[in-house]
This record gives sequence, C-alpha cells and structure tokens, in this order.
Amino acid sequence: MRLHVVNPNTTASMTAKIAAAARAIALPDTVIDARQPTMGPVSIEGFYDEAFAVPGMLGCIRDADRDGADAHIIACFDDTGLDAARAAAKAPVIGIGEAGFHIASLIAARFAVVTTLGVSIVPIEHNLKKYGLAERCARVRAAEVPVLALEERNADALAKISTEITAAIRDDRAEAIVLGCAGMADLTARLAARHGVPVVDGVAAPVVLVEGLARLGLHTAKAGGYAAPRPKPYGGAFASFAPTMSGNSPMT
Repeated sequence: MRLHVVNPNTTASMTAKIAAAARAIALPDTVIDARQPTMGPVSIEGFYDEAFAVPGMLGCIRDADRDGADAHIIACFDDTGLDAARAAAKAPVIGIGEAGFHIASLIAARFAVVTTLGVSIVPIEHNLKKYGLAERCARVRAAEVPVLALEERNADALAKISTEITAAIRDDRAEAIVLGCAGMADLTARLAARHGVPVVDGVAAPVVLVEGLARLGLHTAKAGGYAAPRPKPYGGAFASFAPTMSGNSPMT
C-alpha cells in the first residue's frame, strides 16, 4: 500500500524523523510518502498554530490523494484538521493522537499523555473527551519543552520528558505512557527501557492501524459527518480548495 504521512508544520527535519519512524514499523510492502506544507507555522503549539496549519496540510492530502495514496496519517498529536481531512479525502485518514489513545487503551487500564508545552494540554484533553477516552487517561502532562527543541537532540529535553513520565507513574498511577508529540518518536525505546512501562509512539501506532484498515477493506464512512463538502466558491488564496462537482470534493 501507499501510505501518505503528512507533517502539518513546515519543519523539514521533523518530517524526516516522522518518515523514519513510520518506515521502521511499516510492513515491507508499504511505501511511506512523507510530505509537509510550504505554508503554515514551523511548529504547532496550541489552538492558534493549528488554525494556520490546516490549509497547507489539506493541500498535501489533496495532492497525495491525486497521486494514489491508499491512506493518510496526520502527524501532529493535536490531530490538526482531522475531521476536515476525513470529509475531503478519498482515502482513510488517521491522526496520531487518536491512534495513540486507542492503542494505549488496549494495553492499559489507565494511561497518561506526556506532551511538549502546557498550551497543548487543553487541546489534547478536548480530543480525549471527543473520542470518548477521557476516563481512561489519568492525566495529560507537559514537559515544558518547545517542539523545535526536540529537533536539537539535547539531553535536557529528554530529562524533562522522563521526569514527567516518572511523575505520571508515581502520582497518576499511569500504567502506560503516550508520547504527545510526533517529534518524540525517536525517544520511545529509550523511555520505555528507562521506565519499565509501555510507551506508545503516536507515529508508529497509526501506521499499524491504517495497514489493518487496508487489509479489512474499510474506508471512511461518507453518509454523515464525513460526507464530501458541497460545491461552493472559495475566495482569495483558498480558491483552490473549493469543492467541485466531481465527487463534491476539493480532493478530486
């Protein structure tokens, strides 16, 4: 299968890290096509950045759909633009946040999320409630590490994340940890070995899930909330995103 993984921010080094994590877990016959937009923020930290990241990310999904992608993964833990992407794309779309939560819920009665900055806690909590998994999450913690600091591979960032995992196990009684940023993908094995609990990497989790959807022959339901958008004009820079009469989707 051809799996499109989109990094919704514009940082190329993070896209490369995400692609490597996806390829490491993918089946041998899965081709990973990693992309990033040319417009939008260099990192996504909270609601404001999310809003500006969505148009460019949808453009990547549109192009990958046209290139024959069998599925899409949105590699931002806030699941940036996930609902819009599911409505627009022909192929299934999975967000790394939702995938990480579901995988953790299958292996632990209580899990905790360790993310980057405090500004990301509320968006993640909102998603947990939306997905019906808030009761399974003991707590969402922030290591107060900026997203781009994860690209510097410094020991201080790793130490702060590790400290929050220790607190989640000790104080929140978490039985598994979900890493709350795609930029943490390369830390998973080290953190799992250090703390002795399952550590879920949000990039690897959706790769396995979307490969399973493909094997089952399942696609996004289009009869309700994820129906293709109705044709209408879009103005200015967004004119290219206007839904068309061909399938009523900007992705066709």
